[in-house]
Amino acid sequence: MKTLRTTLLVLGGGLAALAPMTAPARGFRPAAPVVVSFAAPESIKRLERSRYKVDFFHLANQFESQGNKAFCGPTSSVIVLNAVRMGNDAVAKPQDPSLVSAEDRARLPPGFDPLFYRYTQNNFFDEKVREVKTRSEVFGQPRGEDGQSDAGIQLRQLAGMLAAQGLDVKLRVLNDSLKDAVVREELKKNLKTQGDYVIINYFRPVLGQQGGGHVSPLAAYDAKSDSFLVMDVNATDQRWVWVKASSLLASMRTPDVQENRGYLLVKEGRPAQARSTP
Repeated sequence: MKTLRTTLLVLGGGLAALAPMTAPARGFRPAAPVVVSFAAPESIKRLERSRYKVDFFHLANQFESQGNKAFCGPTSSVIVLNAVRMGNDAVAKPQDPSLVSAEDRARLPPGFDPLFYRYTQNNFFDEKVREVKTRSEVFGQPRGEDGQSDAGIQLRQLAGMLAAQGLDVKLRVLNDSLKDAVVREELKKNLKTQGDYVIINYFRPVLGQQGGGHVSPLAAYDAKSDSFLVMDVNATDQRWVWVKASSLLASMRTPDVQENRGYLLVKEGRPAQARSTP
C-alpha cells in the first residue's frame, strides 16, 4: 500500500517534473520574475529588432504542445525533427497510425491514406529510439529485470534519442568548465544560422515558474534586452517567454539526476545530408 500511495503521489503531482525527472536544485533561491510573455507588447519589439531569429519561423511553423506532462522532451524533439526535415523528400519520415482509428478508416474511400508523413510524439519512439529509452521507461518502468526505475528523460538520454533518429547532436552540460560567455555566444550563433536548432533543459523555479525540470526549444535572442525566447512546449499551463540570458543560463546550470542540465545543438545528420544532395 505504501508503494501504491507513493506511485499515486508521483503521478498526481510530480509528472510536471518527469521530463526530465529532476533532483531538487541546491543552493538557489527563486529569483524575482525575469520573464516577459510572448503575448506582451514588449515581446513584439524584441522579436522585430532581433538579429538572431532564423530558427523562430521554422519552429513556429512546426510547433505543437506536449500531449502529457512527461513528454516535453519528445515534443521538443518532434518539433525540431519536423523543422529540419519537412520539405526534404530525400529523408523518409514516418506515419502515425494511432491518429486515425480503424473505425474511421472504414468510412474512407478505398485506397485513401489519411495520414501525413511526419514525426509525432507517438512515432518518435521508433525501434532505434527505444534502444536508448522506451516510452514505458519514461513513465517509470525499470530497464531489464534487475534495473531501477529512471522515469523521465535526462538531457544525455535525449541526445541519444535524437542521434538515433539520424540527427547530428552536440551535448552541452553546464558544469564549471563551460563559461556563461561561451554559452551565450554559441546559442546566439546557432539562432542566427539556418538549419540548426537548440533544445534546452532548465529548472523552472530559477525563473520564478511553477514546476521542476523542463525541456523546450530556444527560438530567438534579443541583444538589447539580452534575453532569449523560450518556445515552451507546455502550452496548457505556460506561455512562450523571453528570459534574461543570465537567468536562463542559471536555470540550466542546476543539477539533474546524474549531472547538470544544459542544452543540445541539433542539425541534420550526415547520411541524410548525403541522400539529399543532387
